[in-house]
Amino acid sequence: MSKIKVVLIEDSVVALEILQRLINSSEEVEVVGTALDGASGLEIIERTQPDVICTDLQMPGMDGLEFTKEVMKRFPRPVLVISNAVQPTDVDNIYNLMQAGALDFFPKPTTGSATDYERLKHTLVTKIRVLASKKTP
Repeated sequence: MSKIKVVLIEDSVVALEILQRLINSSEEVEVVGTALDGASGLEIIERTQPDVICTDLQMPGMDGLEFTKEVMKRFPRPVLVISNAVQPTDVDNIYNLMQAGALDFFPKPTTGSATDYERLKHTLVTKIRVLASKKTP
């Protein structure tokens, strides 16, 4: 069975590294491209044709909301927003992102214990696996 291909768009190099490590440590999912901003992200999506796109919300230039709208226009794919601004209390952000086409949300991981790491990895990979099985309009 082929791996689920993921593109990561994240302006924080540290967060990008953590997310990439979490995803690539799974046997079912692999990161096929990364970008530090939305515009570069669109180029990478066109080149790699991923199954799922993971993006931050708060980025310079094209933010995650604008990026999600562009993805849905140009390369409809499941989008998972990974951000500090998608906590359960961030109702407006979540609503706007869902309107734009994002399918799920994941609060950005902070460094923690090994137990946290395994739990984060499991949750993130499960979300990606579920999204990969969804068909976008």
